[in-house]
Amino acid sequence: MGAGAKHRLLFVDRLLAALVHLRHGATHDVLACWFDVDRSTITRAIGEVRPLLAERGCTVSPGVRLRTLTEVVDHLGASGKTGIIDGTEIRVRRPGRRTGTSSSPARASRTPSRPWCSRTGMAGCCSAARPSPSCADITQARQLGLVKLLANGPAMEILADAGYQGLGAQTGGRVVTPPHRKFKKNAPDWYEEMHERQRKAHSSRRIRVEHGIAHLKNWRALARHLGRREHMSDIV
Repeated sequence: MGAGAKHRLLFVDRLLAALVHLRHGATHDVLACWFDVDRSTITRAIGEVRPLLAERGCTVSPGVRLRTLTEVVDHLGASGKTGIIDGTEIRVRRPGRRTGTSSSPARASRTPSRPWCSRTGMAGCCSAARPSPSCADITQARQLGLVKLLANGPAMEILADAGYQGLGAQTGGRVVTPPHRKFKKNAPDWYEEMHERQRKAHSSRRIRVEHGIAHLKNWRALARHLGRREHMSDIV
């Protein structure tokens, strides 16, 4: 505190510049023209405000902010709410040593993250972004310590898709996934109808997490990230 060059922008202006950059993807040069400052001033402001926003966590109700996965599990257990977990990928620029660009989704590099939502569709927590999407959903959930938190935590219900099948047995039934398909071939008609009805019922309950992810992707920085990858976790 007190060291370095004095800020030419008030904190409110620095906050606004950072939010406009994250929401609309405005470049630092454009923001510098808007605020009538140098480009380096905007770069410094965004670099200082971004971690401050990340430390604030997610507001789920007045006076309640969740910052870590442990706080999310404790909040769900205390409030009796149903949680929903799912994964999403964020397009990022390819690493170095490559020439040319490509807009093809098959060739674009991606960074996955794991958002948590309540049944209202409000995001409660997002895990740190990983450098590669090759990690399975259930593997990343185990690496985050979700199994231990749920197995030793209060009774609750967590809705997940088929990528998390297996966590239910490890967490005492707290993680609910779509029903297994018992007949691989030549399934009777009555079973096909029952399985489809159960699958749709589960999907309709967890559709809110898709809405929550879509809301996050309204921020241009999460639709396609063009900056440095080490800032991705703070942005999420």
